[in-house]
Amino acid sequence: MIQLLAPTHWKDYELIDCGDFEKLERFGNVILIRPEPQAVWKKIRSDQDWKKTANITFRGRSATSGEWVKKNQSIPDRWHVEYKNDDVAIKLRLGLTSFKHVGVFPEQAVNWDFISSSIKKFKTPQPKVLNLFAYTGAASLIANAAGAETTHVDSIKQVVTWANENQELSGLKNTRWMVEDALKFVKKELKRGKKYNGIILDPPAYGHGPNGEKWKLEDHIQEMMQDVVQLLDEKEHFLILNTYSLGFSSVIVENLIRTSFPSVKNLETGELYLQATSGVKLPLGVFGKFCNV
Repeated sequence: MIQLLAPTHWKDYELIDCGDFEKLERFGNVILIRPEPQAVWKKIRSDQDWKKTANITFRGRSATSGEWVKKNQSIPDRWHVEYKNDDVAIKLRLGLTSFKHVGVFPEQAVNWDFISSSIKKFKTPQPKVLNLFAYTGAASLIANAAGAETTHVDSIKQVVTWANENQELSGLKNTRWMVEDALKFVKKELKRGKKYNGIILDPPAYGHGPNGEKWKLEDHIQEMMQDVVQLLDEKEHFLILNTYSLGFSSVIVENLIRTSFPSVKNLETGELYLQATSGVKLPLGVFGKFCNV
């Protein structure tokens, strides 16, 4: 059964409306208008209402960059939000980047809940968790706060530095930070004979390693999956594969996991979305996940 899942614990985030290739959303007390290629339908609320509601609007200059236009220049470029579920709480520093991102993908809160609840089920005193393509570290910090010894891997030094800021803001410590190509790191860990109780993968459609290594999701994900499942602890483990690619479905993700790990148990697959208060749903990627305790 394919699942449709949306975050339920986000008090500091709200998708207000989306449509006409844009989204109107609140992070803490800051309300933004950003591009959204998935929102191909018509907005529910009026353009006038959007402009009146928003504090900041992103104006694209090219396919990959742009600028933020503030209604009031006193609005800060950086601010903090909190995420809290039944098990853990973290704080995140958000910021206006030239790539329309602010430092968090809100729909991933569904996966954060799965991470913390899985770790809490383990009998292992301090489970080991590996977060690949880890970005600014929300999933890493959730795992850390739940009691795991966490390794965070990303190829971009600036976002690993950002993740470390989020760790300090959350009152946590001892995350292992690695600025490295994810696939290369996994192969090194295999040679070292390492094992992990939890593995998190949220790969981009395209990307580059610190030494120019090329990542293309459809070209490299099968190799990555066949390698990472060998790092899983045999007795207690969980794995999350999340993809945000217009060409990937949850059936593809299911096939990837089952062919890489034929003995998988408790596999769940589906689609993540954000529920707008205006009534529409915004789809934001597909997932496959399993937990064995």
